[in-house]
Amino acid sequence: MKRIIIILGFLLVFQDVSAQLFTKEKVPNNINNIDQKFLTWGYFLGFNQYDFKFEYNQNLEDILVDKSFGFHLGLIGDMRINDYMNLRLEPGVFFTTRNIRYDESYFNGATFTDSDLLREVKSTYVHVPLLVKFSTKRINNFKPFIVGGFSAALNLSSNQDNPDDNSAGQFRMKKGTFFYEIGFGIDLYLLYFKFTPSIRGVFALNDEIVRDADPNSPWTGNVAKMQTRGIFINFTFQ
Repeated sequence: MKRIIIILGFLLVFQDVSAQLFTKEKVPNNINNIDQKFLTWGYFLGFNQYDFKFEYNQNLEDILVDKSFGFHLGLIGDMRINDYMNLRLEPGVFFTTRNIRYDESYFNGATFTDSDLLREVKSTYVHVPLLVKFSTKRINNFKPFIVGGFSAALNLSSNQDNPDDNSAGQFRMKKGTFFYEIGFGIDLYLLYFKFTPSIRGVFALNDEIVRDADPNSPWTGNVAKMQTRGIFINFTFQ
């Protein structure tokens, strides 16, 4: 009985949302006017998947990165420039985990254990992007857009100031990272709010690795540059 009630409730909600989105009639003026306001506010939540891009000093086996999905949430401040352009500030907190796997060749015959081949990198970013949103003309209750800009992030789990390095099992990254971002999405105008799913790619501009004291360290000695890159899936409510 409970399952039947849940299914019926879902169908009613889906029918209502579909009617709002796909009807030729626009939703009421209180939502229409949101795009005419100079400043608007909202919030977002979503999922992320971070990766590392490595550049090497020597031609050894690639360092592998096991990616997983993380979670993020934050706030939105939107400033209208004209009918097709908005300036957006989207500060948020992002949680992610990456596992780095080294090939045995990095140890060049030195004694190592299985734990030496793996480094778990947990990161908590305070991420602050400044973005420009370019929208098309609204089509009924849809408005596609592209978005791009630059961002800065503070990694609260960087380990940068930790005196121990990989020889003691501590992988270290720099606290501050700068990114450029580009993505796309679609504004969906519902009866009581504007809902926006979007996808965005982020790419670090600076080297993030903190090198070990030993210049020949198997964990950092062959790394010329390590940069974060990632994908964000956002769900925005305004």
